[in-house]
Amino acid sequence: MTSFHVVALEGIGEVREGDDLAATIALSYSALRDGDIVVVTSKIVSKAEGRVTRDADRAAVIDNETARVVARRGPLSIVSTRHGLVMAAAGVDASNTEPGTLVLLPLDPDASALRLRNALFDRLGVRVGVLVSDTMGRPWRVGQTDVAIGAAGLRVVDDLRGRTDPYGNALEVTEIAVADEIAAAAELVMGKTRGLPVAVVRGLEHLVVTDDEVPVDCAADLVRPLADDLFPIGSFDVLRSRRTVRTFTDAPVSRDDVVAAVADAVTAPAPHHTAPWRFVLVDDAQRRTRLLDAMAEQWRTDLRGDGFDDEATARRLTRGHVLRDAPLLVVPCLVADGAHAYPDVRRSEAEKAMFLVAIGAGVQNFLVSLATRGLGSAWVSSTLFCQDVVRDALDLPTGWEPMGAVAVGHAESKPTDRPDRSATDFILDR
Repeated sequence: MTSFHVVALEGIGEVREGDDLAATIALSYSALRDGDIVVVTSKIVSKAEGRVTRDADRAAVIDNETARVVARRGPLSIVSTRHGLVMAAAGVDASNTEPGTLVLLPLDPDASALRLRNALFDRLGVRVGVLVSDTMGRPWRVGQTDVAIGAAGLRVVDDLRGRTDPYGNALEVTEIAVADEIAAAAELVMGKTRGLPVAVVRGLEHLVVTDDEVPVDCAADLVRPLADDLFPIGSFDVLRSRRTVRTFTDAPVSRDDVVAAVADAVTAPAPHHTAPWRFVLVDDAQRRTRLLDAMAEQWRTDLRGDGFDDEATARRLTRGHVLRDAPLLVVPCLVADGAHAYPDVRRSEAEKAMFLVAIGAGVQNFLVSLATRGLGSAWVSSTLFCQDVVRDALDLPTGWEPMGAVAVGHAESKPTDRPDRSATDFILDR
């Protein structure tokens, strides 16, 4: 029979800045032995390390501990901390601490775990694993559970990929987060209201590294890189994720992603229950070259007619490089079928404006949707200046109005930070 035993340590007491946790644990439980796993709450680690503040502005403290806001609803914020942990309120906690104080997460929970492991060895001569635990909610699940945010001296993941199950089926993606499972098991005996912040797990010696092994595993290994995350953008980030990208890699663009972005685009509002959006995917290299060459010739003629010399004309034409270099070119078009005809200019112009607003909303949806799928884009207005040329080069039906062009691809580098803009600069109260 496979089994393990978990016991919460009595007598730990209140922990304050500068306290020696190893000494406190050794005094409470001198029977530690090789292969045990010591689980300590991040709360007492933070207190011992002085990560406690009396700042009454909890929102400001949370913002200071936040690397990225993932989602907000009312006063609740889900954020990514500097450790990469996605959790409520950046782990800032007002429970189990003196009134008027807030406890922050340890600066480096893995380093904290390693220091405690080494100190326990120095004091008791035992090789144990150490986990620093904290409480998190989980997407799509009710309630919270404890997870490991710091680890030292044990394997944090049991990687079963490449093995087979009892039926002979190959395991292709199975990685068991054993550190989190141990932290959750320890919480069952520690609890949130019992004043028992340390537990010892016995019977899982196979997870603890021996003296001749290098303890390379840490809890940071449990944080999934954003590049591998199927949900890398939180609801708070969706609109801000759209950035203009002008330099792309050679990586191909998934047509399925583009089609899905078009599906999002056509959810935009439109007048008279119409559907005025069309998206022309120019993925044929010869067709694209013919299109852009024809556009360039028209621009050249227009610029010379405006009085620009050859050098100034050539300089302006180079700005269209992004349309040539991107893996995919998409030309959004306005098709105003269903527009009402009016006998006077005022209402005719208003009718046209309604459809222009609709195509703008559709293009914005398209760009944002591309960004949520990890694709960069650049909307360039150039086709608006030569719509007849574009219709001819792309063999578009009469009545289709090209509304710029969108370069699509994988960004070669992270876009520069967006300049700060105050919303109040764009608001007029009446």
